[in-house]
Amino acid sequence: MSRKPLNQSGSVLYFVDEAGDGVLFGPKGRNRLNDKDASRFFMLGMVQCEQTEIATDALETLRKELLAHPLYASIPSMQPAAQKTALGFHAKDDHPEVRAKVFELLLKLDFKFHVVIKEMRAVLEYVNRRNKMHPDYRYHPNELYDLTVRLLFKQKVHSQNHYRITFARRGQSDRTKELKKQIERTRLEFSRKHSGIESPVLDVVPAYPSEQPCLQIADYCLWAVQRCYERHEARFLEALWSKVSLLHDVDDTDKFFYGNYLTRKTSPPNLEKIKSRWI
Repeated sequence: MSRKPLNQSGSVLYFVDEAGDGVLFGPKGRNRLNDKDASRFFMLGMVQCEQTEIATDALETLRKELLAHPLYASIPSMQPAAQKTALGFHAKDDHPEVRAKVFELLLKLDFKFHVVIKEMRAVLEYVNRRNKMHPDYRYHPNELYDLTVRLLFKQKVHSQNHYRITFARRGQSDRTKELKKQIERTRLEFSRKHSGIESPVLDVVPAYPSEQPCLQIADYCLWAVQRCYERHEARFLEALWSKVSLLHDVDDTDKFFYGNYLTRKTSPPNLEKIKSRWI
């Protein structure tokens, strides 16, 4: 198998972010999925950007232009004191007019997007089964995060010499060692099934989106997927569909036990089917 670097640094660069909430239980074991604002899906997404420098420059240029533009500079989220859009784009925080500008830019950039989607109700069913078999078992959201990491990187870290994987940092926690362990685990599982696979160098680093603008691309892509699955508004995901390398809906098992795989060569997710899952 030939190994060719995919960017000027000679490394494959991945940028990973999450959307949704992996928390299942509130105080005294209360089922949080009954709350109106509870996330119905948890998503882990990854952007592979072969021209990282170009994408970074484009995002930074747009942000500076908007900050200097009188029409946008007065928007509250654009104020430096708010520590939001003034630092970097974040789809949830950005004003709709700013968000539209970012989406227009993303359509011009060269990147691939991969996402794994887990339905929280299926996670709850799994946890309940585990508790019946092992009463001492206690679910933690990190367990869901680690599972989606393994699924996301199942076939993504075996064909090149060096991978640098940047995870969006949340708060002050640092799970770098554990995340690298999960990626190494899925790489080993893949190599056992395929002969001739060499061990690449894996660099796993945490960063804030303001430090790594390509994480902002992952955030926007995830926001579009989340908008489709949670709000049943598909136009943002449909606009970015040409960028989708793989969407793995793990718990859409109507046809296959391992879930549904969609790519830019297929149609986007079926909204009516998504709606029916939570009736």
